Amino acid sequence: MPALIPTDYTARVIWLGTQPVPVEKLVITSVPLEVMPLSFAGFKGEVHAGLTRPSCSRVLKQYPRNTEIRNVRQLCVVSAEEMAEVARDMGLAAMDYAWVGASLVLEGIPDLTHLPPSSRLQGPDGVTLVVDMENLPCQEPAVTIEKALPGQGKGFKRAAEGKRGVTAWVEREGVLRLGDAVRLHIPAQKPWAGRNAAAEK
Repeated sequence: MPALIPTDYTARVIWLGTQPVPVEKLVITSVPLEVMPLSFAGFKGEVHAGLTRPSCSRVLKQYPRNTEIRNVRQLCVVSAEEMAEVARDMGLAAMDYAWVGASLVLEGIPDLTHLPPSSRLQGPDGVTLVVDMENLPCQEPAVTIEKALPGQGKGFKRAAEGKRGVTAWVEREGVLRLGDAVRLHIPAQKPWAGRNAAAEK
């Protein structure tokens, strides 16, 4: 029995980018690309690339900071529709995807930020990304936006709650290009019954 269900949802790649150095060293975090070759380690030259990574604040409940762990945060995937909502709520004319350190911006999948973990996004040549989990809003994009638009950065974290996109890693190597259509595949399982009780603790 297949563990993953191909859905009828496809999304168009409308932006690709790479973050070559840590965000605090840049005014704009991501550099636009037209083509993104992806290996099992992610995109070469990207600050988040690699088969492993040092653990960060997101997993302090599991590991001491800087513990070497498997890298499931190779890419930052965001929704064009959700970013438009964030920009609107911040009073901005538009969101520059580079400000949020985006690797991949997709148009056409509703509620992308809440895709089930382990969903797949598969490109035309078979390149496949595995969704790890929601990318919780943090202060790094706020700092970047503040540098570009003084006085505007502080509103990012609240506006981006539930709309920040997901982190992902490469399951099958291949190439993504601007304009590509990627198809969504979701896990064939029901939500865990204990989720709400666990989240409340």
